[in-house]
Amino acid sequence: MKGPDLLLVHGGWHGAWAFDALIPVLTSQGFTVRTVDLPSSGSLVDLDADVKVVRESLASHATPTLVVAHSYGGVVISEACAGISNVVGLAYLCAFVLDKGESLAMFFQPFPPWIAIDEAAGNCHVRAPEQVFYADVDPTITAQAIARLKAQSLACVSAVLTAAAWRELPSSYLLCEQDEALPVPAQEVMGARTNIVERLASSHSPFLSRPADVAAFIARAAERGRPVQG
Repeated sequence: MKGPDLLLVHGGWHGAWAFDALIPVLTSQGFTVRTVDLPSSGSLVDLDADVKVVRESLASHATPTLVVAHSYGGVVISEACAGISNVVGLAYLCAFVLDKGESLAMFFQPFPPWIAIDEAAGNCHVRAPEQVFYADVDPTITAQAIARLKAQSLACVSAVLTAAAWRELPSSYLLCEQDEALPVPAQEVMGARTNIVERLASSHSPFLSRPADVAAFIARAAERGRPVQG
């Protein structure tokens, strides 16, 4: 039986490029992989714009799909994947798993010190990303990633979810034990909302530091999804 396609959704400040090291590992295992670029990274849009991009990707590919998200991307897929028939499951990589009626602002009070807020510009930046995001990533890869980070729209922080797809779909959570962006206790709260939690000794960017381990987690999440016909 063929496994589902994969749709990878990046986190805040990043782009689809974040998965460049992960995608070859997944394709070597037979997966068809798609990505999206969330417009909130680099422009002043809100959660709705990000949700639209994910839903358009799912609508344009009618194949059964496991949707995988990192960090803020978890907020996006929880909203975007509700009621979408070809989504077979969700996989969260040290990501936010919010419920209906919740927002990121509820968890960012006060904002952590590594986030630099620019109210006038309507966006925010990351202080010391080499430590917060990439503590266990090769220094050369870290430098390349930092050079590609963009400002993140503040509008996404206050957006309130109207749906929670993890309530209706098989969902898996990868908890990153050396994460300095989303502390382990917060990840444990998020992970408890999913069906399965796995743990990995990595920083906030395991797709860069441990792509083989992340691919193995995703493969297991795919096996736990709704059955794929054909």
